Amino acid sequence: MCAFNLPEPPDWSAARTELREALTGAGWPDDTIYDAELALHELFVNAWKHAGSSAPLVVVLLLNRTLRVPVCDDSPDLPEPREPTDSYAQSGRGLHLVRELTHRFGTNPRKKGKIVWFELDAAA
Repeated sequence: MCAFNLPEPPDWSAARTELREALTGAGWPDDTIYDAELALHELFVNAWKHAGSSAPLVVVLLLNRTLRVPVCDDSPDLPEPREPTDSYAQSGRGLHLVRELTHRFGTNPRKKGKIVWFELDAAA
């Protein structure tokens, strides 16, 4: 049960479609595309749920053979991976998933808020 009432999550389908089309067009394998989608979803939901962004800004960048996806929100609080104290907890694993699914991830503060990003390299 949730301790507070959150509005419905924002629609992330446009960001997901852009990501999928970019990677499919570049010939990336399906399993890598699925990993990228899951990592994007985790960062998008975190920006909504923990940073209070009603519509997180997502940019999909495909530079040579590296995918970079920054997700921007207005909260200055930098996320820290945490261990859930309850093995049945409904949250607390998102950044661990992002770390395992991607080659790199991190945060950059902005004047207002932050950017949380991940990168995936294409298979050689």
